[in-house]
Amino acid sequence: KLTSLALQPVITPELVEGRVHLKCSYRRPSSRLPLRYVVVWSRLSPPGKKEQIQHDTTLQSFSYIEMNGVNLRLGDTVFCTVTAFSRDVPEPQSLPEESKGFYAGIKFVPESLQIAEDGTEHVLTILSTVPIVCPGHDDSCKITLQLSTDDLDSRFPGPPNIALSACRVELPCSGSRCAAATLAVTAVTDFAQDGNRVSRIAAQPVGRRDLLWRAYTPRDVKVTVRDLPTGNCYSFTDPHIITFDGWRYDNYKIGTFLLCRSVSRAFEVHVRQWDCGGRRSATACNCGVAAR
Repeated sequence: KLTSLALQPVITPELVEGRVHLKCSYRRPSSRLPLRYVVVWSRLSPPGKKEQIQHDTTLQSFSYIEMNGVNLRLGDTVFCTVTAFSRDVPEPQSLPEESKGFYAGIKFVPESLQIAEDGTEHVLTILSTVPIVCPGHDDSCKITLQLSTDDLDSRFPGPPNIALSACRVELPCSGSRCAAATLAVTAVTDFAQDGNRVSRIAAQPVGRRDLLWRAYTPRDVKVTVRDLPTGNCYSFTDPHIITFDGWRYDNYKIGTFLLCRSVSRAFEVHVRQWDCGGRRSATACNCGVAAR
């Protein structure tokens, strides 16, 4: 009986004669019957429907399709569906079995981030699911990605709310395998109560002129930054001082004073006060500030 053979098709990338191919491999059943296989390749089109792009009939337990940048491009999610039938008799056929979707291109892991303005570094992994073809038939190659960030919230036209540990990463490749790169993403502590904001990380391949890569833009990474309340302290007029914990006092002295110093990082604020009371009263006013 051919109804269910557990063919379990799987898609893997491979370099064949210097060109990028996808390979659909499946289990050859232990049945003594000589079998033939029909392999249907399809890709997920933008409206979310599967579009057939290749139809193979083979005696082998695998099938190839080339990523030529025309009918199969970077950024496509690809499937292969396999059906088996007896070599001598076209009927009956087994039940068709479909592979998991294979995304061909640059992937970010995780695909989105939820972080907070607490200084924590979050690791973002960047990898290429397909090998890189090198000019000059070199066995070792790389893909270079230029990274950028921007704020998706139109209320804040200023700088983005996230910082990256690098603006450019390289993914070295050898044969059909490419190494992954890691990146640290941190939320910018802006000392403002501006609510949760959404930013994105974009990547653009640079230095690639071949048809497969030059028209390809990887998917953006959505980063949601959770706003956290920050402490405030004040020194104003002649001068009245309010500390982080709400303690209030006055300082009428003239001179340079240490206003604030962090015990965990290189951060401190100095303030300079001069005489502004004249002859009638001894009063000092802020006249300068220095921050590190």
